[in-house]
Amino acid sequence: METARKILVVDDESDILDFITYNLKKEGYLVATAFNGAQAIEVSKTFKPDLILLDVMMPVMDGIETCAHLKSLPEFAKTFIVFLTARAEEYSEIAGFQAGADDYIAKPIKPKVLITRLNAILRRKEKEETASTKLIVGDITIDRDSFLVYRGTEKIQLARKEFELLFLLASKPGKVFTRDYILEKVWGDEVLVVDRTIDVHIRKIREKLGDDYIGTVKGVGYKFEI
Repeated sequence: METARKILVVDDESDILDFITYNLKKEGYLVATAFNGAQAIEVSKTFKPDLILLDVMMPVMDGIETCAHLKSLPEFAKTFIVFLTARAEEYSEIAGFQAGADDYIAKPIKPKVLITRLNAILRRKEKEETASTKLIVGDITIDRDSFLVYRGTEKIQLARKEFELLFLLASKPGKVFTRDYILEKVWGDEVLVVDRTIDVHIRKIREKLGDDYIGTVKGVGYKFEI
């Protein structure tokens, strides 16, 4: 029997929590809730969600800070985090993706759109779980099972999208991947992201891994260099 996926919904408005919880349970998901970021972190440690639907504007600890904290913990490296927000400004999305978010869903919430987006994201999780492998290129080892990267013997922790982007580039060293191809393979065509999203993630990877591994081909895209 297939185990139901677990979703944690975090919002400081009880009516929104009730509305989302009702619709997710109708689809067969196991649902837990929290009213702020600090509570979400505590609930996550025991509930161990597959996906966290996280409001941006909350008291005690906002969504950006909560996401960054969760992504700094190894046990949540494979957990999808989706922001639920009424804020559509580009800087807000960039900050969210820098913190490790996988997607944005805007308020007001349309149940069918919400379920479709979450189903698509969790299908990607299932594909990752069945495609676990290890990639070794030069002195870089990328381990899908642990979601860790090693430079020699040094362990490097990347956010989920940083990891997936690096894995894609390193899968074919020297090949130039276009920006459109990267968006399709790493974010999926059901996810709307701002133009600077790839650049932000490349910069974060270089900060953690070093500047020598990813080359830029101006006007085209990026490649992994040995």
